[in-house]
Amino acid sequence: MRKRILAPVCAVLLAGALALAGNQSAQAADTLLSQGRPALASSLENGESPAIAAFDGRSDTRWGSQWADPQWLRVDLGATATITQVVLEWEAAYARAFQIQTSPDGSNWTTIYSTTTGAGGRQTLGVNGSGRYVRLYGTQRATGYGYSLYEFQVFGTSSATPQPTGGAGYVNANPPVTGVVPSTATPPAQNPPVTHREFQANCSVSRSNLNDDPIIFPNLPGASHSHTFMGNRTTNANSTLPSLQAGGTSCITPGDKTGYWMPTLLKGNQAVQPDGPQVIYYKSGVIDYRSVRPFPPGLRYVVGSPTATLDEFRYAPGAVEGFECGNSAFNWDIPANCPAGTQLNVRYQAPSCWNGLHLDTPDHKSHMSYPVNGVCPASHPVAVPMIEFKMAWPVSGDMSQVRFSSGRGYSFHYDVYNVWDPPTLAALVRHCINGGLQCNPRGFDQYKPERGAALNENYELD
Repeated sequence: MRKRILAPVCAVLLAGALALAGNQSAQAADTLLSQGRPALASSLENGESPAIAAFDGRSDTRWGSQWADPQWLRVDLGATATITQVVLEWEAAYARAFQIQTSPDGSNWTTIYSTTTGAGGRQTLGVNGSGRYVRLYGTQRATGYGYSLYEFQVFGTSSATPQPTGGAGYVNANPPVTGVVPSTATPPAQNPPVTHREFQANCSVSRSNLNDDPIIFPNLPGASHSHTFMGNRTTNANSTLPSLQAGGTSCITPGDKTGYWMPTLLKGNQAVQPDGPQVIYYKSGVIDYRSVRPFPPGLRYVVGSPTATLDEFRYAPGAVEGFECGNSAFNWDIPANCPAGTQLNVRYQAPSCWNGLHLDTPDHKSHMSYPVNGVCPASHPVAVPMIEFKMAWPVSGDMSQVRFSSGRGYSFHYDVYNVWDPPTLAALVRHCINGGLQCNPRGFDQYKPERGAALNENYELD
């Protein structure tokens, strides 16, 4: 990995002052629409230069591409917006020739700015366009490296701008969590070293082949594609926090009545259900695992998208290991063949930074964010457990007819509706995640048995 030379402190301070002045000028008439929004890039230079880093409002993080032309970086504004200004803060590796483009759907693009004489540094571009998606499309690099952006800011007006105290589609946290500063601390070294910060929730299928989704289509039975549900046994289109709290669970831990669901896997027209308890990890997504807090009751969100392209699935901000079977791994679509007797597996990580204000938002994603370089962004300062689905389906052989009810393999996504018993979840987070352990569902680390468990043999608090 190449090392980067940091600019002198005075230059950084000057750039920050210019950025502040530019932002104040732009915001006098327009709103910054892009900060904290979902982002996607054509490629990544390495794991420390994700697409979202260009939209996090931080001058110490960046998006970097691979060292080839062309490359692109796009942001989803959440709804159609009128775009009036774009501000680019380049690192030394900038674009000589590039375009700013907008799109209503992420597929069809209109160019609203174009140059072949880009000079890098800070560029403030007056533009006139509209669209839900805005992207920078680079066609000629100015250096032998890739494209590298500290910030990509889009200004304008949009009905999707988050409302601070709620509104249509917003579910407010009560009480909200405010005054949190994202931790940049590194936990002290321990002996033996801390290598894991997690516990498992083992949950079997509780309901299957149900065309309901209480997050995306509340109170609309049959409106969604088919889902496979785990955890709560009562999840349906009409589910609410009280109804789920009154339900039973297929999870080993009685205190976990969370609703987990994902699109049904199909072989031809026959549903294939996961066999036995599935592994749902609760991990730390941030470096300072001591700062992770339990989910608030009723927090809900969607991970991934049924309309994702292969690249959107592959380059999602969280770690995506894709599909595997036998010795074939890191497939971004379902493999064409799997050795007889093997299983199809997928692993996909959720965002783990919460804005502290909303249990849900209109797009079911904006209240959550992925960490950047192991730290939560200031817009989503509350570190919560990072969920990772590790699903396995008993299907092998010819896989040409295997797909999800939502489409191709890269349409895989999942929903989480938190209904943990608060004291039980708090005990597991404190003992396993904050304590730096690799726990089973009881909160027991077999490699460090002297640390004990969080729950008794019945997976309950004493």
